[in-house]
Amino acid sequence: MNASESELRDVLKRIAAALERMAPPARAKPDFATCVAARWRSSSASRYLEAVQHVHRMEADWLIGVEQQHQMIDRNTKQFVDGKPANNVLLTGSRGTGKSSLVKAMLTRYSERGLRLIEVEKGHLNDLPDIVDQIANEPYRFLIFCDDLSFDAGDGSYKALKAILDGSIAASTPNVMLYATSNRRHLLPEYFHENEETKYVGEEVHFGESVEEKVSLSERFGLWISFYPFSQEEYLAAVRSWIIQLGGAISPDATAQEALDRDSLQWALQRGSRSGRVAYQYAKDFVGRNEREL
Repeated sequence: MNASESELRDVLKRIAAALERMAPPARAKPDFATCVAARWRSSSASRYLEAVQHVHRMEADWLIGVEQQHQMIDRNTKQFVDGKPANNVLLTGSRGTGKSSLVKAMLTRYSERGLRLIEVEKGHLNDLPDIVDQIANEPYRFLIFCDDLSFDAGDGSYKALKAILDGSIAASTPNVMLYATSNRRHLLPEYFHENEETKYVGEEVHFGESVEEKVSLSERFGLWISFYPFSQEEYLAAVRSWIIQLGGAISPDATAQEALDRDSLQWALQRGSRSGRVAYQYAKDFVGRNEREL
């Protein structure tokens, strides 16, 4: 080896050492024996699971107006925790009706029996195979949770989700299930002109390719749970429930209760929505304004 080759090797060694110092240190995987929830973090520099320090505790019994949906998701989650066959779940419907809250409630109910939750943003769906590889050998049951999932026109990342749900050569991992919430039934925008592709063949209706493509994504979720706008009675019941859960008090006086109803309905009218979320927001305001029973 001549002098120039030796100098070049020394320079390359120094460059490699400098790059190693610049690289972020490897992050340890969360200890799921002590944490029940994690988030997937992804950037150009690193991708890792980060333990959630303060998990949002939610009890299913606190949620009013979604009793049927509660039964459906609880049955599926219990089957999963017990090691029995269960389905990936898509919760769709009106905003603020308790979709994500029910998923959080399942974590509260079954965490002591080994259920864990990993929150993944839509932009990181392509990382799902890497996430699954990290938890495949863990002795816990994992819900991978995608909240408010939907795709815009021209967004191709939904194809990665299709392959992960049912379409990859890799077998599904027994200890992993996907739960997603969305305001869209089919997750993708739907347009009127797509109905023009529909054809009638005898007595049968054949949808066009655009519609079939969109329906095929949501069909990969084995269980669909739909949520609907609250009636006035359901909204008022949710207001009362949240006031109690937040430590407030409701006067037994009929006149005071009528005033509470009027005030809470006015609150909903200003927001253009009667939902569990709006009821919760009103209850926080009410309890904060009233330290004593009316």
